[in-house]
Amino acid sequence: MWLFVAFLAVPLIEIALFIQIGGMIGLWLTLLIVILTAVLGTYLVRTQGLIAIGKLQSSFSQLHDPTEPLAHGAMILFAGALLLTPGFFTDGLGFALCVPMIRSRVFHALRQKVKVQSFSMGSGNRGPGGSKPQQPYDPNVIDGDFEEVENDISNPSGRSGWTKH
Repeated sequence: MWLFVAFLAVPLIEIALFIQIGGMIGLWLTLLIVILTAVLGTYLVRTQGLIAIGKLQSSFSQLHDPTEPLAHGAMILFAGALLLTPGFFTDGLGFALCVPMIRSRVFHALRQKVKVQSFSMGSGNRGPGGSKPQQPYDPNVIDGDFEEVENDISNPSGRSGWTKH
């Protein structure tokens, strides 16, 4: 229901703002502002996105929880979509999401509403130097996958099928 309200309210807010601001400053200046915010927003999203990718790579290399850098990246992507959408309201929201402090507050507010059941990085059984193993490390254990194959009774020769002779 809230998504329907958002899809209805945002265009109405944008139309009202275009009429009000366009009436105050004129059509051409209004269009120029919309184009400039799209160009400036593209630059900001690009720079903020590169910073977020660097933080994400750092969290992966140090085996830290990548949740916050991933959330920042998603919010930057959403900010880019808002900034490329013509309008003053969406530009305001997009520019707000380009500010790291605001993104952090949004992340922490959303994090309080989301309950994570479990989190793990990588496979559960790593050797020395890897992440903390979930089971004790045993060098005599070989981890592998298998698939059961039914016996082929159409081979009456008694050969196992493992050899080519």
